[in-house]
Parts: sequence; structure tokens; C-alpha cells
Amino acid sequence: MIADRFRTLAAAFTDRVEAVPADRWESPSPCEGWTARDVVRHMVDNVDMFHGMIGEERPSGKTVDDDPVAAWAEARDAMQGALDDPETATREYDGFFGRTTLEQSVDRFMCADLVVHAWDLARATGGDEKLDPDAVHEVFTALQPMDEMLRAPNAFGPKLDPPAGADEQIRLLAFLGRRV
Repeated sequence: MIADRFRTLAAAFTDRVEAVPADRWESPSPCEGWTARDVVRHMVDNVDMFHGMIGEERPSGKTVDDDPVAAWAEARDAMQGALDDPETATREYDGFFGRTTLEQSVDRFMCADLVVHAWDLARATGGDEKLDPDAVHEVFTALQPMDEMLRAPNAFGPKLDPPAGADEQIRLLAFLGRRV
């Protein structure tokens, strides 16, 4: 179930968000031009974007500038509530790739972002960079067919060659242009 998958991946991302030392929010992330705070801002913005796609607006609350931990928690909880409500989760809209539902979009895009950006946030702030191997496998398998599309501006960087014998996490990160 997509709501459960989001819950699990969001919890792992939340662990990274909550572990950021207070003096590391402005640390550069592996995402070019982004700080650790910007990684969290991107994830909060994703929640707002997907709510907007179905004609809803997430209640405003904490901002990433004032309190990134609280802002993420509010956004995460709003998305979880939307996914837990069958009527909202299955609401259709015309997305980037045709007719889709909120839950399908979250599964296809936001769940992958949760995994990859958990690593980005950890790398930026000296946190735990180890990702769940099952989540890595799911994301890598899902993203490989979208290779060319992922290279669009404001998406992922050019693929890098992973070192010989690299595990799947390192291969995924290299595929997405991350230097490990």
C-alpha cells in the first residue's frame, strides 16, 4: 500500500531531519547550490505541489526558514493524512505524464525523493548515510527506465561511473550524479 510505503520512507527521512545539528542547516548538500535546509525545503515544497495538483492547499504552519524540523513534520503529516484517506489518495488529476492520482504520483516521485534526499541530507550534515537496501532497490529499479528524463534541468545530474564492486546504494547514487 502506497500510504504505508510513504510512512516508512518518510520516517527514515524524518530521522535524518531530526538528527541535523543546529549549526549544520546551512551546510552544502550534494545537490548543487542547495544547503541541508534547501533539501528539506524541497521535500516540503513537494508536499505543497502535490496537494495543489488535486486542488487542495496544505494548512500553513511552520516555515523551513524558521524551523525546518517542524515544517517537515507538518508537511509529512499532511501528506500522510491525504494518503490515508482513500477519497483523497485516489483523486485524479492531469499530471506531467497524463491522468494519474495523488497516490500514484507520490509513489512514483516523492517516495524516490525521500530515499535519495535522506542520503543528501545525511551527507550534508555528517549523519547516517546508510539507506534501507530494499528501498534503494525499489528506487533504482523504478528510476533506471527514466534515465534520460532524469537528466532534465533541475532534476538529477549526469550519471557517474560507480567504483568497481560498488553496492547497489552506491550504484544508485552514481546513477543520480552523486559523488560518494
